[in-house]
Formats: sequence, structure tokens, C-alpha cells
Amino acid sequence: MTDFVDGTAFNYEQGQRARKLFAAVVLAALDDAIADDKKYGNGPEQIARWARSRDGREVLSCAGIDPNERVVSGLMQFVSNGVRTSVALSREESERRQAAEQAEAA
Repeated sequence: MTDFVDGTAFNYEQGQRARKLFAAVVLAALDDAIADDKKYGNGPEQIARWARSRDGREVLSCAGIDPNERVVSGLMQFVSNGVRTSVALSREESERRQAAEQAEAA
């Protein structure tokens, strides 16, 4: 008997891994723009220029993000807040866990 791997499941997993990889590129671009903002004061403009560029739109699309003007505004706002992505994500995860624990206790 031979093992058979469902090609659809394999392709789905590969797609998910690729999407995560491109999402990491978006997070790195945000961190770079935040660093630029702290150093030069032009971070929001930098992320907007990148997100509107052909490469930026391609990366956002591959990450599963629709590269529209609303997204560009959100990226600019995120950079303006000045909170690095790792800190923002860990805070969000911490708040999610805390809310789940509170719901479980109730």
C-alpha cells in the first residue's frame, strides 16, 4: 500500500507558508518605516510610497492584504504610532490571552 498525499492539502499548506513569508516582509517594511520616522521624521511617507509602488502592492497582495488606499492609510497610521511590530503583536497576543482567561473564568 502506498501513501497518498492529497495535492490540494499540500498546495494549501504551501500557499499559507508563502502568505506568512510575505506577511513577514510587510512587518519588516513597517519596522523600517518606524525607524525612518524616528531618525528622519518621514516614516509614514516612506511606507505609503512603498505600499503604492508596484513591488509593495505585489507583496501586500501575496500576504493576503488588499493594497487599497484604506490599507495605505492604516499602514501610515501604524507607523505614526511608532510601536514596533513585535511589541504590537506581543501586546495584542497578551490581551487576547487575558480576555480568553477572563471569559473562561466567568
